[in-house]
Amino acid sequence: MCFMGKFWDKIRGIREKRRPYCTAIVAAAGRSERMGGENKLFMDLAGMPVLMRTLRAIDAAELVDEIIVATREDLMLEVADLCNRAGLRKSVRVVQGGESRTASVLAAAVEANPQAELLAVHDGARPLIRPQEFDDLVRRGWATYAVAPAVPLTDTVKTADANGRVTGTPDRSTMYAVRTPQVFQASILKAALQSALEAGAAVTDDCSAVERLGKEVYLTQGDPENIKITTPLDLTLAAAILAGREHEGV
Repeated sequence: MCFMGKFWDKIRGIREKRRPYCTAIVAAAGRSERMGGENKLFMDLAGMPVLMRTLRAIDAAELVDEIIVATREDLMLEVADLCNRAGLRKSVRVVQGGESRTASVLAAAVEANPQAELLAVHDGARPLIRPQEFDDLVRRGWATYAVAPAVPLTDTVKTADANGRVTGTPDRSTMYAVRTPQVFQASILKAALQSALEAGAAVTDDCSAVERLGKEVYLTQGDPENIKITTPLDLTLAAAILAGREHEGV
């Protein structure tokens, strides 16, 4: 039994060495325009700033090797202080983002460790991500080179013109709400973001940039609780979710 234990420890060690180096990029350069003027990343969520909760969850993910936070120039010192207070175990750096999300993520991507084969891009305002889900997406990203978590839409969706007149009702069975972290092969994401910037393309997420290059992007089941803090109501909902997890001992 002792021999077999050492054998499997050796196998696990080999697998660990072979796993890809993964850099987590945290997008934290938004303006929080729908939060009534207060920066949502520093707002209290059950006794802790939103961004700190996000960073601690990523820090607990086993398959993340380093964390890079992209933020606005005027917030760099405040974000750096928050990172120091978070007590993170992994290497973490704060870099200046750009005028758009695409520019901010690219700025962080070029600062990633040269060993990084995978880049996992996560919204700073998604503090309810579970470390296990982050790790699962890293594994799927290594297998597919471009993956994102998604939740099937349950509401009926309508399209409308500028006057509010309904123009169609898409089939919701093929529609999903895409979330983060979105995980990509590093070289593919960098090329996609650079191309989108040079073309002035308006992309709403990193998957969209990769899709522009004609690359395949895969979706996997996301956690419905992994919501993005955008409005005061989201903050209330997130606090309720955390209270439920604590009650269940999760």
